[in-house]
Amino acid sequence: MAKLKAPLLSLGAAGALAKTMVFFPWKGLNVVREYVIPSNPKTALQTAQRGYLTTSVALVHTAQARAAQPLDEIDQVAYSALAQAKGKIMTWFNQAVKLCVDTLVASKTPCIYSGRSEHDLSVTSFDWRIWLNEETPSDLAAGKFYFGSSKTNLIHQDVAVVAAGELVRTSGGDLSAFLTAGKKYYLQFRPDVADPCEGADSGIYNFVAE
Repeated sequence: MAKLKAPLLSLGAAGALAKTMVFFPWKGLNVVREYVIPSNPKTALQTAQRGYLTTSVALVHTAQARAAQPLDEIDQVAYSALAQAKGKIMTWFNQAVKLCVDTLVASKTPCIYSGRSEHDLSVTSFDWRIWLNEETPSDLAAGKFYFGSSKTNLIHQDVAVVAAGELVRTSGGDLSAFLTAGKKYYLQFRPDVADPCEGADSGIYNFVAE
């Protein structure tokens, strides 16, 4: 890329010239580079990866378009919080898609979570639910909710109740052993190791216990 003072004897130029050079503005400068046609060999690996990406994006869009319990702003904030906890600078959408792609690469079933519902935030009868949007319905069979006082300190567990193909929820039991009324906590659902949806974790939600 070359910096130009008066491209084509003008004050500025943009576009290709005889498929040999491309003129364009860049960070306030007039520059030129060689005209290049990107290669697209379409290898088996590239085709597979593009397929994973297509599937993942479609899954997120499907979750957003649900008539009931759609993926809304609270779920988006949760996926953003997960990215932050991982030390990644990315949008909630990219984080959700990345989880799906990684799950597919691992030959597992991806799942997007939506419609977070707080039925009861009492420390003695805690009931939290999120709805499932699986690539293959009813694959998710078992998992746990992880709690903690920060996004990176989810050290407590509660075995999830799975309504196959529909939702996952907390046990609804007494969690006062590690929850204190009036305090803010973070929560994430993760399928168990060896579950068909292993790796398809939810975002990290937050709540104030009652």
